[in-house]
Amino acid sequence: MSAHPDRSVDWPQVRLHVVTGKGGTGKSTVAAALALALATSGRNVLLCEVEGRQGIARMFDVDPLPYEETRISKGAPDATGRAGQVDALHIDPESALLEYLSMYYKLGRAGKALDKFGVIDFATTIAPGVRDVLLTGKVYEAVQRPRRPEGKRGDKGRDRAAITYDAVVLDAPPTGRICQFLGVNSELAGLAKVGPVKSQADKVMELLRSPRTAVHLVTILEEMPVQETSDGIAQLREAGLPVGGIVVNLVRPQALGPGALTRVRDGNVDPTGVASDLTRAMVDVDAGLVGSLLDEARDHAVRRQLEDEQRALVAAEDLPTYELPRIAGGIDRGALLEMAQLLREQGMA
Repeated sequence: MSAHPDRSVDWPQVRLHVVTGKGGTGKSTVAAALALALATSGRNVLLCEVEGRQGIARMFDVDPLPYEETRISKGAPDATGRAGQVDALHIDPESALLEYLSMYYKLGRAGKALDKFGVIDFATTIAPGVRDVLLTGKVYEAVQRPRRPEGKRGDKGRDRAAITYDAVVLDAPPTGRICQFLGVNSELAGLAKVGPVKSQADKVMELLRSPRTAVHLVTILEEMPVQETSDGIAQLREAGLPVGGIVVNLVRPQALGPGALTRVRDGNVDPTGVASDLTRAMVDVDAGLVGSLLDEARDHAVRRQLEDEQRALVAAEDLPTYELPRIAGGIDRGALLEMAQLLREQGMA
């Protein structure tokens, strides 16, 4: 549940939602669900990815995304049934560099010729810091577009780059690299004293450290991801980057109450009673079945105890916290919409 139940939305001023998390926690899924949750009441949302995996295309079952903003889905409907739109952008550093050179140095077609001389490989491979500057710079451009009057948000699919977005969701690198990724512009600004590179880096860092940005962390209720989340929060604060909320993903069903869990964990369950209950349910019962069920129940109770301990550590961070269930059958658009609705109900969007 939201840590601030008195507020209908926890992040009303945020336009850039950065989503990070340890690998395996489902951060990309959460980023997609958050984009759908934000896209209500006619709002336009841009979902960006920067890691080159085409994860957005797979989740939404669309063709691999080009380096241009592409409409992929309607958002989650609000209470009146009105949904917004979700565009997606796959940001690759090579295309971003060419666009950057064209924008700031007016190279035009000559900029593309640089690829033949290995300049792009140098800038994005040998100098990886430049790669991150280009990726965050493209996100910055989408966030900074001036708002338009209501009803003038672009036409149906044409001139997509001119659309104003009410929010941008960035599926960012994992927690272990997030501070380096977001802070690279600060390092570059210290190296470049003048010129467009200095100006661009300063503007990006101003956005990333402002109340218009929130860095949300995704975790699961296991020791290593929770510890990495805690470490990530401390590092973000030390770097002066705005910490958002914590999304606890892949939460298991909690069918048994505390009393039942304690009895199962401590072995205080009468096998005869279990057998009688199964018989009344028209199940063929033998000692092996009852023993197997009790072993599974004990494993579940132990796992729940460990999860509750990790949940307490998450709560100790004193940040808005949201929970999403483990969804059987994998992630498709229907599952994403279900998760989006849960995020809205808990106040994240």
